[in-house]
Amino acid sequence: MEFITKTSATSKMPAVADLRYSFLTSGSSGNATLIESDSQLLLIDCGHSGKKMEELCQSVGRSLADVDAMLITHEHSDHIKGLGVLARKYQIPIYANEKTWQAMPQSVGEIATDLKYIFNEDSVKTFGSIDVESFTVSHDAASPMFYTFHQGAHKIVTMTDTGYVSERMKGVIRNADVYLFESNHDVAMLRAGRYPWNTKQRILGDEGHLSNEDAGMAMSEVIGDKTKRIYLGHLSQDNNMKDIARMTVEQTLAQQGIAVGPQVRIFDTDPNKATPLTGLNHLI
Repeated sequence: MEFITKTSATSKMPAVADLRYSFLTSGSSGNATLIESDSQLLLIDCGHSGKKMEELCQSVGRSLADVDAMLITHEHSDHIKGLGVLARKYQIPIYANEKTWQAMPQSVGEIATDLKYIFNEDSVKTFGSIDVESFTVSHDAASPMFYTFHQGAHKIVTMTDTGYVSERMKGVIRNADVYLFESNHDVAMLRAGRYPWNTKQRILGDEGHLSNEDAGMAMSEVIGDKTKRIYLGHLSQDNNMKDIARMTVEQTLAQQGIAVGPQVRIFDTDPNKATPLTGLNHLI
């Protein structure tokens, strides 16, 4: 399999003075994030159909035709469902590590070699004024990794699909302005739910997903003086609820001396509705 290595992308967007983000979709059914800065528009994962992804982008005033690059976290379908369709239709360069490329299912279809780029684990690539740092997580995929986006003093972290948060991961993601942080399940709901026991064991395991409680504890160790917003991501539609996740995380943070509201605000994400496109310079 042939790949291209590349450290920057060619601009198709007019200049933007602020680092902006929108969590287009987050949940068991699909995941995708937009990051925008200067002349770059980046799409992280594309976990819905091409049509749905187009609708989500349009809902925040952006077009997939303007995306400069797609960054893939891992090969599970809720992160790559629209990958092949979007790449072929819009000729978008795709960045993933080599093991993830090798593990891509045949369902993504043929992708031209000149659209395939390697983004190694635990490395940095620059897109316009955005430095993107990849970091590995603990999940049952070939080589799953997520991303930290740096521009000057600003930092956005996306991290879902991990069974635990290691000290190494905490070091990479510490003191971001904004987090997309996995809060996948309520343990009691999962244990009492309809899933077979082997699926429950997978979710609860070290290569599964973070519970609300574990998410709150990890957050308490990485929130810094710059942190203003946390978005709870990848909520299970069967084993969690927005109110339960938010309440559990808030209580866990409060127990660790972090006041939600004055110090940091918590927001929901949704599998079918994008969060507003928001600039870091305007966060309160």
